[in-house]
Amino acid sequence: MLMLFSMFFGAGNLIFPPILGASSGDGFPMAITGFLITGVALPIITVIAVAITGKDVQELAARGGRIFGLAFPVAVYLALGAAYALPRTAVVSYSSAVTPVTGFDGALSAAIFSVLFFSVALALAFDPNGIVDRLGKYLTPALLTLLAVLIFLSVTGLMGEPPAASGDYADNALAAGLIEGYMTMDSLAAMAFGIVVLSSLRQKGVETGPALVKGVSASAIGAGVVLVAVYVGLGMVGQIFPGSENYTDGAALLSDAANTTMGFTGVILFGGIVLLACLTTAAGLIGATCQFFHKIIPSVSYRTWAVFFAGASVIVSTLGLDVVLSIAAPIIGFLYPIAITLVAITIIEPLLGRKLHWTFRAALTVVTIWAALMTAEEMGADVSPLIGWAPGYDLQLGWMIPAAVTILAGIIVDYFVRPDRAVPIGGEHQVEAELRGSKADEEALIDAIHSAQEIFDEDVDTVDLDQAIEETEQHVESLRRAEQEARERLAMVKAARKQARQSLTTLRHAKKRKVGTPAE
Repeated sequence: MLMLFSMFFGAGNLIFPPILGASSGDGFPMAITGFLITGVALPIITVIAVAITGKDVQELAARGGRIFGLAFPVAVYLALGAAYALPRTAVVSYSSAVTPVTGFDGALSAAIFSVLFFSVALALAFDPNGIVDRLGKYLTPALLTLLAVLIFLSVTGLMGEPPAASGDYADNALAAGLIEGYMTMDSLAAMAFGIVVLSSLRQKGVETGPALVKGVSASAIGAGVVLVAVYVGLGMVGQIFPGSENYTDGAALLSDAANTTMGFTGVILFGGIVLLACLTTAAGLIGATCQFFHKIIPSVSYRTWAVFFAGASVIVSTLGLDVVLSIAAPIIGFLYPIAITLVAITIIEPLLGRKLHWTFRAALTVVTIWAALMTAEEMGADVSPLIGWAPGYDLQLGWMIPAAVTILAGIIVDYFVRPDRAVPIGGEHQVEAELRGSKADEEALIDAIHSAQEIFDEDVDTVDLDQAIEETEQHVESLRRAEQEARERLAMVKAARKQARQSLTTLRHAKKRKVGTPAE
C-alpha cells in the first residue's frame, strides 16, 4: 500500500492541491471532491483494471487489437518515461528543494543535480524485485512524516481566510476540480505501477485469479485513503495561507507556508518533502518502464533500459519544465481519453460475464479518432465543426458521449454475435475461468442432490410420490447435463495440457541451442 502511495505521490500531486485550495474559495468542498474523483478514484480503478487482466498494460491494451495492443503501451510508457514524467521529477525537485535552500539557479548546477538525482533513482530501480522493500520501508514513512508535520503546523499556525473563487472555479468548482485531477497523469501512471504491484504479490505467493485481484484492490484502496488525506490537507493549506490567491505555483505556495510556520527550517522541511516525493516517483517510473520495454525487447536487459531512460531523462530535464510541458502536453491529452475508455470497458467486462470483443475495438477506435482531433485542435487545426457539438467540449470531455454510445452499441453486438464464455480474471487461463464460472451451478446441483437424498430418509407414506418423482427426474437430467459439461471441460483441460507440453518441449530445445550463451 505505502509503496503504491509513494509512486503516485510525485511532483504534480504535490503542487496541484494547494493551488486548488487557493483558487476555489468557498467552492473548495466541491473542487476537492472533483479532484479526488479523477486524481484518486480513477487511478485506483485503473490499477484494479490492470489486475483483472492479471498481466500488464500491454495485455490490457491487447483487447483493442494487435496494433493497438503494442502502440498504445509504448506511447504510455514513453510519456511516463523520458518524454515527460521522469524529467519533470528532477526539474521540480531542483526548483523546489535545491534553489530555495542553496540559492543555486544556474544551468550547470541544474545539470549536476539531475545527474545525482537520477543516479539515486537508478540505484533504487536497478533491482525490480527490491523496489517494494526499498520504497516501503524507508522512503515512504519518511515522506508521510514530513507531510504530516507540514500540514499540521500550517493548519494550526495559519489564520488566513479563504480567498474568493477565481477562474474556472468561480464558474463550476466541481468541473474545475475534475480537470485538475485529470491533469495529474495518475491514471496513465497507474497502468505502469499496476504491474509492479502484481509482481510483488506473485513473489509473495498470491496465485492468479480473483485472489490476485483482491490483493491488488486492497493495496490500491489503501493507497487511495492515504492520498485523500494528504490532498485534503494540502488543499486546506492553500485555503488558509494569507495571500494565497496571488500564487500560480503550488510549490512556491507550500515553500512559503513552510517558511512562515517554521522559518528556514520549514524551507528545508519542504525541500525534503519535494525531493522524496519526486525521488520515489522516479524510481517507480524507471522500474515499471524498464520492465515493459525489457518484455517487448528481451534482448536488451532490464538494467540497460534503466540506464538508457535515466540518461535520457537527465538530458531532457536540462531543457526546463516549460519546454518539457510544451512537448508532452499534446501527447498526454491524446492518451488520456483512450486510457479511460480502455479501463472502463475492462471493469465492465467481468461484471457482465461476457467477453466484449467488438466493444473494445469499436469504442477504442472511436475514442482514438476523437482524441486525435482534439490534439490537432490544440495544435492549431480548425476541427470544431467535427467535435464542437459534443457536451463537455469546452472542458475537453467531449469524447465521453461518443465513447458511451459506442460502448453500449458494442455490448449489444457482442451479446448477439459472440459466444457466451467466462471472462478470465487476474491472469487466469480460459479453462480456469470456465471452471470457476461453473462453480456456482455445481454448488446448486450438489444442494439439489442432497435435497433428493432427504426424500428417501423420510417415511414414504408421508411423501408426495408424484412430486418426488418429478423432482428426482429433474435431478437426473441436471446430473446428465453436468456430466456432459464436465466432459467438455476435461477435453479443454487436456488440450491446454497438450499445448503446455508442446511449449515446454520448444523451450527445452531452445535452451539446448543456447548452451554456451551467457545468461542475461
